This record gives sequence, C-alpha cells and structure tokens, in this order.
Amino acid sequence: MLRWVLPESREEVTAALSRELGVHPLCARVLVARGHGTLDAASRYLALRLSDLPDPFLMKGLRPAVERLVRAVGAGEKITLWGDYDVDGVSSTALLSLFLEELGATVATYIPHRLGEGYGLNAQAIERIAVDGTRLLVTLDCGITSHAEIARANALGLEVIVVDHHAIPEENPPALAVLNPLQRGCDYPSKYLCAAGVAFNLCIGLRKALRDRGHFQGQGRAEPNLKAYLDLVALATIADVVPLTGANRILVRHGLDELTLGRRPGVAALKEVAGIGREGKVGAGHVGFRLGPRINAAGRLDDASVGLQLLRAKGEAEALPLARALEAANQERRTIEQAILEEAFTQAESRRGTRGLVLAAEGWHPGVIGIVASRVVERFHRPTVMVALQDGVGRGSGRSIEAFHLYDALKSCAGHLSRFGGHKHAAGLSVEAPQLEAFRAAFEKVAQERLTEDDLVPRCRVDAVVGLGELDERAVVAVQALGPFGAGNPEPVFATRRLTAQPRVIASKRGGPDHLKLRFGEALRVDAIGFGMADRIGVTEHEVDLAYQAHLDEWNGERRVSLKLKDLRAAAA
Repeated sequence: MLRWVLPESREEVTAALSRELGVHPLCARVLVARGHGTLDAASRYLALRLSDLPDPFLMKGLRPAVERLVRAVGAGEKITLWGDYDVDGVSSTALLSLFLEELGATVATYIPHRLGEGYGLNAQAIERIAVDGTRLLVTLDCGITSHAEIARANALGLEVIVVDHHAIPEENPPALAVLNPLQRGCDYPSKYLCAAGVAFNLCIGLRKALRDRGHFQGQGRAEPNLKAYLDLVALATIADVVPLTGANRILVRHGLDELTLGRRPGVAALKEVAGIGREGKVGAGHVGFRLGPRINAAGRLDDASVGLQLLRAKGEAEALPLARALEAANQERRTIEQAILEEAFTQAESRRGTRGLVLAAEGWHPGVIGIVASRVVERFHRPTVMVALQDGVGRGSGRSIEAFHLYDALKSCAGHLSRFGGHKHAAGLSVEAPQLEAFRAAFEKVAQERLTEDDLVPRCRVDAVVGLGELDERAVVAVQALGPFGAGNPEPVFATRRLTAQPRVIASKRGGPDHLKLRFGEALRVDAIGFGMADRIGVTEHEVDLAYQAHLDEWNGERRVSLKLKDLRAAAA
C-alpha cells in the first residue's frame, strides 16, 4: 500500500512563475512542488545549455591533474587508465582513453576481472603495469579507498590521479590528485556526478590547458569536440543512478541526443541488439533498462573489457560481434538473476519483521546480486544487502531506501567487514563467512535504530492534483520537457480525485500479473493502464482516486493522452 504525499497548494506562486518564465501552468506547479518556486531556482533548473555547466576548475584537484596530464601528453609518457567493471567505470575509461588518444597521448587501459580480482585496485596488477613502462596511473570509478595500493604504486615510481565519486574516507589516498566532488574543500556545485561526469570535467580542463599552450596549432591537430563524448557520459550517469539534477541533467539531456544519433559504432551496434534500432530515439529509460544492462552483463558474469572494446570500436565490423556477445551475456545474466531472485524473495519473506535485510547463500553469482538487491528493495521497501558466499568469503552488494544512508550504516558495521565502499543508495562489501551472522545482527540493529515504521511505508509523491480535462496534448508535451527523468528528478506524478471508471482486464503477454485498463468516457479521450494491477479491479466498483504519469500515445495517426497508473484507491470522502 502506497502512502500518497500531496503537494501544498501555492496558486499565487505558481501563477507568477508561469507568467514570468513563460512556461505552461502545469509545469510551474511541478517546479513549485519540487522546491523550485523562486524565479532564480526555476531558471537554474530549466538551464540546459552546455554553457550553463559549472566551471570545471572549481573541482578540487583538477588543476594538478591537468598539469600532470599536460606533461604526460607532451612527453609521450605512457598513461594507464584503471577503470571499474560496471557501466560507469567502462564508459569513463572509454571516454578518457579516446580523448587522450585524440590529443596524441600514449594510452593503455586496464579493467580488473570481477570474479578473479574483485573491486578496486590490487597490488599485483599495479606491479605488472609498472613493469610495462607506465609512470602515470589514472583510476576511474575507484581508488578513493585504495590507500595501500596507491602507496605501492608510488613506491614503484607511479604517480596516481584518482577520478572517483564514491563516499570519502577519513583521509584521501596518497595520490598526486584526487578528483571527487564529495571531498572536503571542493567548490564544484554538483556534488553527485558519476565517475564519467568527473572525467568529462577533466577533459574540459585538459583541452583548455592545451589550447592555452598552443598544443593544437603546434601539432596541427583539430581540437576534440567534447560534445561527441556526451553519449558515454549519459550512459554512465543514468546507469549509475546518480541524481539527474544540476550538471547531470545538462550532461544527460545532450548525451541522449548523441545516443539517438548513434554516431559511435559501438553505440549503434548496441542499439541494434537492444531492439531500439540504429536510428531510434533514445530516452533515459532505454539507457537504464536496455543499453546499460547489456554493457554491465559482461562485467557481471566474466570480462568487462568486452564492453570497453565495444565503446572504443572503430567500425561496424568490429562493433557488431561485440554487441552480440554482450546480448548473449545479458540473456545468461537474466536467467541467473531470476533463479537468485526467487531464493532472495523466500529469504526476505522469512525476515519481514526486520527493518534491514541481509540475505546470503552459497552459489549465488556475485555479479548479479546488486540487481537482485534492487528488486528486493522494490518488493519489501527495506535496505537490503545480498551476500554471495564462496570458499569462506562473502561478496556483498547493497541497495537502500530514501530514509537510510547505506554507506553510513556499513561504517557502523565495519568491525565485521573485510572491506566496503559506496554511497547513500548503493554499496559493495566483503565479509568473511564466520563474521556473516555478526554482520547481519549489527546491520539489523542499525536499521532498527535509524528507521521508523513510517519510513518503511513506500511513498507516492504527487506533484499536482488535476482534473483530467487539464491534461491536453499541450500540457503533456510541456511536462515531458522537464526531463530527462530518473533518479533525483522522477517523472511527474499527478492525481485526479473522484473518477468513475470503466475497467477491463488485459492479459499479460509475458506470463506475469494481468493489467488493468480504465476508460472514463469518450468525452475525455483518456485511457489509463495499471501494469500488473488487475487484482485491484474491485476498487473501481465505486468512485476512485488515481495517481499516474501522463504520456502521449499515437495509434493510426491519432495522438491521445494515456495515463500510466502508479496507484488507485477508493475515492476519499
């Protein structure tokens, strides 16, 4: 059962905002409901030009990182990029490697094997990198907690630049430069970039520094077009589920345009195998549910470098076989995931009385437990840690709810963990099998102390209460322009009260729960669909209140408003 959170009525503020900004009144209501009720705040939210991005040199550590890379490019030094094995790590590695190559740099890449090496840096691989002649190592989407490994790199004569976005430890690692907007003393205003977003700022700064030094004129090189790299930034930003606000919203808006154009051979091939089509329009949902999971699939099951090869591919002949390999890996991932999901649901049902869940089993694949943890959170609305046990060691992945800071909770349980890292909503960890039950007890205790029963009730946050007659085509188009939607900027939800609906059940084509379709009379020309909600048909025997998202559907050349139900309930008295 969802708890509806209705907005405060602020008609005068809404009317003034609509008038002063020239936006549709419904857009103004959404902006006010989301805390953008002043002219300044709303204008900042609506700013979507690339020129509206913050100055990258506000980011602490960027100047020394740029200076070191300028020297490396000029001297032809070998630079090795060490990326994480998820979409963010792979995309940021592709982004920075391609950009540096365009500058004329000598670049190598390294993506650790998820099962064989685990997350982050390891000394053995660093030693091999040093032997191969690297003197500058750049970490991407990892490194912020790798104190010992970076100290080892320094001892071997390597300088290290850390590009990361995960929670900051008590002390930074001993790197030449750390780029992470979360670190103390960093003035960059958008704090929740993904690693690719941080790397993109590094590229902006590096291009400017080289331009100021006459690098491009002196070598007869064209300046790189940074906009062409925004497809990689959008992939990473959406897949890593960071908030689509501030700089992220600007980067993703333009990055989705680049993904739609599909000029990168690897992106075009990925769109083809994902069923979008090479020329198909790409929205945030396509990235989150089709493109991102396919890039992730290789790293989750075996070798993430396949995704990196795809994004770096020079032509279709190279890209298409790699995209097909990722498609096959994704199909295998889905089969494995479904089996683990059923076991996880059974365990979670048996522990419903707790406010935090630690689920564990031998034989679970550590590459897919993060996805399963997200599904468990969706079903039970509790912070969840999934642990895959093998040979006496557990590898864990956690996901959380709005009211619970997962990384802070793990810090409170650190005495039972071998290592951990992450941020508010997601984290990874390692735990020795004998410590598992103690960790479970500690985690459940933290959840019990920090969460109330009210926190465990999922919310349906409504942006505006409207009449169906207000939702014409112009209004829906205007609201969709507030996107891209995703984490931190969800698609607007509207509510309409006291409706008489004509219901019917539509059979699910995928074998899941059937769907509920509602009509409200020909005069309104609006339909509503509740996916998997057929069991709620009894509610429609009387007047209902609906919460929904509004879209435009086109059928036989005719456009009409369609509502996607979030919830329905008997009409309030």
